[in-house]
Order: sequence, then C-alpha cells, then structure tokens
Amino acid sequence: MSKQQQMDTIQEMVKDIKYTMMTTRTSENHLHSCPMNTTETSIGAKEIWFIGHSPCETIDNIKNDPQVNLAYVSQDNKQYLSITGKAELVDDKDKLDELWSPMYNAYFEKGKEDPRVQLIKVTPHGAEYWANGNAITSAVKMAAAAVTDTAIEKSLGENFSIEL
Repeated sequence: MSKQQQMDTIQEMVKDIKYTMMTTRTSENHLHSCPMNTTETSIGAKEIWFIGHSPCETIDNIKNDPQVNLAYVSQDNKQYLSITGKAELVDDKDKLDELWSPMYNAYFEKGKEDPRVQLIKVTPHGAEYWANGNAITSAVKMAAAAVTDTAIEKSLGENFSIEL
C-alpha cells in the first residue's frame, strides 16, 4: 500500500468514527484519557480539530505537555487506529464559526459565545492502523495454528505504521 493510500485509509476511518479517546499526560506524569468528538480532519493538511471545554483536566494537561494520542475503533470493532501528535489550544473565531454545529449548544449554555469553548488542534506526527479480517476465518486459522504450533499473525489482518 502506498503512503497516499495509507493516508486515505486513515482519513476515511477518522471521518467515519464520531469519537476518539484522547490521551494526555498529567503534571504528575500519569496518562489521562477522555472521549472527544472529532470535529474536522485533514490528514494531508496535518490537522485534526476538536471543540472542548476550558477549564478541564484535558486542557490543563495540554498546557503542561502538548503531546497526545488519539485512539479510534470502528463500530464493527474490525479497525483500530492510534494517532500521535501535538495538541494546540487555538483562539480563532472564524475557525470556531466553521466548525460549530447546533449539537454543541447542548454542551455550552451560551453557544459558541460561551467563554468555556476551547478549540483544540492536533497536528499528527504518526499513526498505526490495524484491521482484522473475517472473525470466523480468523478463528479457524487460530485453531489450526494452535494444533500445528504455527504462527499466523501476518495472515490475520492488515497493519501499517506511517509518519505524517
């Protein structure tokens, strides 16, 4: 698979999955994860956008250490994606206007004028993708491998890593 095909695969997967788990590092050097709604993604432009609340632990953690991880899982649990990147807290009214949808009014009492609204831009550095094949086929292959004492990991699905 070419690098462009890998980027297209990542772009489509992120576009199709509503939520990610964003992992940040606390000031005590612990990992903290929370669900975030991916608002806009352009892997080619190296931009993944979120609308978050400030103040909150995630925002505090980004201020302390901007390195984040985004974990995506497809609804059928057959595709997995881990993206590493650098988060940035952005104050841009035009970008907020572009990204805002009425759905966010449920989270912010004063809509996009709410002072707690915080744009987060993640610039991805790299990604790793895994895809499982057919569950029944994989189960048969695993059973056969167990009986024959043979490793089959390469035939169980697709995997690639990419620098962005």
